[in-house]
Amino acid sequence: MRNILLAWAVVGVTPLWAGDDWPQWLGPQRDAVWPETGILDTFPAGGPKLLWRTKINGGYAGPAVSGGYVFVMDYQTKADTKADANPNPPKNALDGRERVLCLDAKTGEERWKHTYESKYKVSYPAGPRCTPTVDGDRVYTLGTMGHLFCLDAKTGKALWSKDFVKDFDATVGLWGCTGHPLVDGKQLIVIPGGKAGVVALDKTTGAELWRAPLSADPGYAPPVIAEVGGVRQLLIWLPEKLHGLDPMTGKERWSVELKPQYGMSIMAPRVSGDYLFAGGIGWKSVLLKFTKGEALPKEVWRGTRETSISPVNMTPFLEGDMIYGVDQPGELRGVDLATGKRLWQTYAPTTGEKNASSGTAFVVKNADRFFLFGETGRLTLAKLTRGGYEELGAAKILDPTTPAFGREVVWSHPAFAQKCIFARNDKEIVCYSLAKE
Repeated sequence: MRNILLAWAVVGVTPLWAGDDWPQWLGPQRDAVWPETGILDTFPAGGPKLLWRTKINGGYAGPAVSGGYVFVMDYQTKADTKADANPNPPKNALDGRERVLCLDAKTGEERWKHTYESKYKVSYPAGPRCTPTVDGDRVYTLGTMGHLFCLDAKTGKALWSKDFVKDFDATVGLWGCTGHPLVDGKQLIVIPGGKAGVVALDKTTGAELWRAPLSADPGYAPPVIAEVGGVRQLLIWLPEKLHGLDPMTGKERWSVELKPQYGMSIMAPRVSGDYLFAGGIGWKSVLLKFTKGEALPKEVWRGTRETSISPVNMTPFLEGDMIYGVDQPGELRGVDLATGKRLWQTYAPTTGEKNASSGTAFVVKNADRFFLFGETGRLTLAKLTRGGYEELGAAKILDPTTPAFGREVVWSHPAFAQKCIFARNDKEIVCYSLAKE
């Protein structure tokens, strides 16, 4: 570890993580892998041990855990956000305040909070969507209406900020700003849309480094950096196309048409070896293959109603020759990577054995098994293989509180750190131990 940290220091890259942190959306490497050891193999009778719970307000933004602290966002308003939890925005803007909360990871006690006014006019207005991104002594947050902040991680002091609407002439989408900010070396990469499209900012000062005006519509997918085909690429999925950019300049290298219904480009493009997968609602998905030395990818297959996965709220997991993900009716599926053929499916860890529109579970790998946090507030430990789904244990850890399609759901990605799970709904954030006894 010491040699790795020294190497990062030499090239001027600050590591995002230390020890058992979960400093950003999808974890230390933004790949939905929890590398920590000493984690339980099954749940004890009665479920995992609750360590603490702390009251918070509404939001879809998952927590980040770094340096002994938990960072999470919520929304304070007197308006009835449940009444507006539907595919249409409210008739009038909702008055309220977004908050960035810093809690003690061991106790849940508040250490500081950063608060600012934010008028919501979006569908599903419970609260912020983006998990904070922690980089050393700074934390970057993006609110529903495009308020981007760089905060001092120890004090909550605002060091610099941007307003997507005012600074980039952007229009906030129907479901708000959802592209989790990405730190890459000295850059902070965000997707405001508008005149800027994709933007890289100096993470220290907020100064603009480059912009790639690919589309005024930012969609909902986060920026992703991955090496595929022997080339390090910035992957951007906008409502019309999937793009590959040079991470240092924003110059476009390639693009492929991929148009989900309703402009719902949501999942983060995922990479396995030389393959790249992305997909969304309306049975729109594609698998691309990259060959070293060739500038453009080749299309392997496109998904259909009978094949592949069309995820809504979650990002699938690619492993070996398999894709594991939740399709738009809510079933967890195992799909053959090479062909897109569906091999098996189950509703057990998602909606509870029933079809439900936009059914959701978030999938995180630890060692040779997976943790799946379902929309019902149920945490499942399972093995996912080509042969099928094998449940090792399950426990209810949180109540679903957000209305969606006639049911209550939890649609926020948890954090896994310090041998614990940190999860939130619209009323509280909880911490449960997942340590092996």
